[in-house]
Amino acid sequence: MKIIKNISIGLLVLILLGVALLYATGNGFIITSVQRTYLAGEVTANINDHTQFKTNVIATSTPQAIPTHERYNSKQISPGLKKELEELRAASFLVVKDGKVIFENYYSGYDNRSKTNSFSMAKTVTTMLLGIAIDEGYVRDLDQPIVDFLPEFKDDPIGKTATVRQLSLMNSGYEWDEQYYTPFSPTVQLYYGDDVADFTLDRHFSAEPGSFWEYSSASTELLGIFLLRALQKPGAAMTLSEYLSEKLWKPMAMNDDALWHTDDQGMELTYCCLSTNARNYAKLGLLMMNKGRWNNQQLIPENFIAEMIKPEGTSYYGLSTWLSDTQSPAFYAFSGHLGQFIINVPEHNMVVVRLGERAHPSDNSLHDVLPMLIDEALRVSAE
Repeated sequence: MKIIKNISIGLLVLILLGVALLYATGNGFIITSVQRTYLAGEVTANINDHTQFKTNVIATSTPQAIPTHERYNSKQISPGLKKELEELRAASFLVVKDGKVIFENYYSGYDNRSKTNSFSMAKTVTTMLLGIAIDEGYVRDLDQPIVDFLPEFKDDPIGKTATVRQLSLMNSGYEWDEQYYTPFSPTVQLYYGDDVADFTLDRHFSAEPGSFWEYSSASTELLGIFLLRALQKPGAAMTLSEYLSEKLWKPMAMNDDALWHTDDQGMELTYCCLSTNARNYAKLGLLMMNKGRWNNQQLIPENFIAEMIKPEGTSYYGLSTWLSDTQSPAFYAFSGHLGQFIINVPEHNMVVVRLGERAHPSDNSLHDVLPMLIDEALRVSAE
């Protein structure tokens, strides 16, 4: 028994030393990531993790519901999709046709007020805010050099030539490795680290801006830092959550306050991590479908929305927006980790929202999953 006790004490000492070493070397985020994933029964971040983070509130006012279609839920999705949604622990599947909710269902204990993590759908929202800031004169234009508000890169021979457009297009040349399932990934450090600005601004650019496309959450975080500094300089907003509230959440009369994950310094994780419900996500899709207009008010310039859905550098990506390149009907989409989607189908004046805990196993959701969801939405909305 004494030997066993000594071994246990030795293991505990080694664990404590290991933990201390991780924090001493600036890798405490690994402990945080393990606590919030593996020790919580997950293998990656999850759609309900806003309770584990500091958050900023995105306030709404005078909530208004999306109108309900006269044929609301008159048709059901196919048994195959229903089974798949249940097996993947989907949160919701919702279809808006001609500006009205024609189908919605909730699964796995979620309901129409459940707040779930947008993950990278927030990238599209961050770029929407950029469009508003350009229209209001806080940012010059899409081709403004990033060093105007990110002077940390003025001595980077490559980075000093990058523009805000390139951060949004994912072709800025910023050095990055987008990995979600290992605690040692820089993406995990970005998610669980305590100072995202310090982390992203201390890295470098490794390729000529505009030379090639590479998906990068850090690029959108840099865009968010740029945008926040541009707003703070004239005192337009102290946080991006405040700006989102005043420019979109309140004017669109969202049905509930939303949350935005922040790091320990209060900086929003702009590449991800809005938390709201399916109907509010649908409103964001409708705003883009309506070319930035809501209730006779132009919230985002129409020409900026056109820029967002124009392929540039690659056929399947615009400004923080995924694009169909060969599918019919054509669509564009907000897309997030674990299968979070807001899909706009302009030809049919339709918005489709799918939220859930697990993604479809397809390696190419743009060509497999999204067209399948659109087909189902067309079927339930058909007369």
